[in-house]
Amino acid sequence: MKNETNLKLKAVDEEQKIKLKTTRFGEIEVPRENVIHMPGGVLGFPGYKDYILVPHKENSPFLWYQSLDDPALVFVVINPLIFKPDYDVPISSALMESLGAEKIEELELLAIVTVPKDRPQDMTANLLGPIVIDPVKRLAKQIVLDPERYSTKTPILPQKK
Repeated sequence: MKNETNLKLKAVDEEQKIKLKTTRFGEIEVPRENVIHMPGGVLGFPGYKDYILVPHKENSPFLWYQSLDDPALVFVVINPLIFKPDYDVPISSALMESLGAEKIEELELLAIVTVPKDRPQDMTANLLGPIVIDPVKRLAKQIVLDPERYSTKTPILPQKK
């Protein structure tokens, strides 16, 4: 799996764009081919199945995972390999098949980030439930890993002692 996110927005004709009104970004237009479909949704949000990635800022490792089904539903996400290079996600053949993926190396990972109010230095990532994406098929699935190895609140920044 890649330690960088290549799920970039692609430029296409106006006819192939979706207009989306969001709470955070206002009205945005995105190419239809940038939509990521999650048949099972994000855990806790099973009815919300279509998302797009919106860059946070230039050169930021963070992205916004914006729902197309609810203008107010958006998650901060990050590729977990950026801050935890030894993060090991077992990929089953059933997962590969459900994503229509051909090569494990092409899959990308995202972890949902929690940023405590007024304490961004204490932000954490959910490494227990990563989102696995096939960037070619634009299909994704959130999986649950071993709770003995991973947590929903893994610190992103080095902790002061």
